[in-house]
Amino acid sequence: MSSHSRTAASHPEATRSAGLYRLAIVGAASLKGKEVAEILNERNFPALDVKLLDDDESIGQLENVRDEVTFIQRLRAEQFENLDFTFFASDPESTRNSWTAAREAGSAIIDLSYALENEPTATVRAPWVERLSGRTLALELQPGPAVIAHPAAIVLALLMLRAQKVGTVKNAVAAIFEPASEHGQKGMDELHEQTVNLLSFQQLPKNVFDVQVAFNMVSRYGEQSATPLASVEQRIIKHYRRIAGEAALLPSLLLIQAPIFHGHAFALHLEMEQALDLAAFTEAVSGEHVTVTRLAEDAPSNVNAAGQNDVQVALIPDQAQGKGIWLWAAADNLRIAANTAVECAESMSVSRPKGKIQ
Repeated sequence: MSSHSRTAASHPEATRSAGLYRLAIVGAASLKGKEVAEILNERNFPALDVKLLDDDESIGQLENVRDEVTFIQRLRAEQFENLDFTFFASDPESTRNSWTAAREAGSAIIDLSYALENEPTATVRAPWVERLSGRTLALELQPGPAVIAHPAAIVLALLMLRAQKVGTVKNAVAAIFEPASEHGQKGMDELHEQTVNLLSFQQLPKNVFDVQVAFNMVSRYGEQSATPLASVEQRIIKHYRRIAGEAALLPSLLLIQAPIFHGHAFALHLEMEQALDLAAFTEAVSGEHVTVTRLAEDAPSNVNAAGQNDVQVALIPDQAQGKGIWLWAAADNLRIAANTAVECAESMSVSRPKGKIQ
């Protein structure tokens, strides 16, 4: 801990005046948990202390947080005492088992696991889309859980709302290519193992997908999959409706599991009511969090999107109809989720006492 942090921790009044908060990341060893820790550092979130919590397998593992080495601790109810914000980045079951302890201890809840999306007091959030649509949320001293919108829903909502600034969108169809990382480290490991086993003519592991995903694309998983692909598709639609509102047209959607480890890719076709003005369309789509690429070497791809905060988009006029356009896009799914989570905490901090020592 830095000398500044030690001084602030020993003097509550100094903590209040400095506007520092106490945080915890549940599932700190997960892909999303690590990304949240990185974004907290990049955005200089005013944190006095960041606890890293996880299950028994990760206890004692060393991680870097705000340029300091710390270790992952066992998840216990008493760990939530005196916290201002708790990020739940583990699996849904872990979130459901422990989020009420965090809430009862007075912590604000940010859920990246989707476990709380159906809680009556929960709000599905996407600050990028909220700013674009002009939505403002009422400030609450103890708000309900903030559930991070699915990153694919965030990308679609951004692009659709921007496109509608040019004119009326008559029809929209989207194909979304899902990466293995949306299923966490287990999904990444299974894709890797399937790839290796196929090349060595060995039996394929199918605990996560229950179908071959290596060197293959599928629109449905096997019956014994951990999470049906159809349920993920339904979540994207539900989250899109919640964050984009009634003003945005909902595209017809097909979710495809692609043999890729990281990053979403999107093929979005829009049919406009009027003849397409490509220059005006480009200007409307470009802006905060969206980069329209023009050079071949900058073309949207999973590789180019990795580690980037912006959604990368290429605009391709439809050769079959003058009112149509294709948007080929790519985005870092983990980074969008983590940025959304930290921005939710930033917006919620406005209504919380600064440096709250409970």
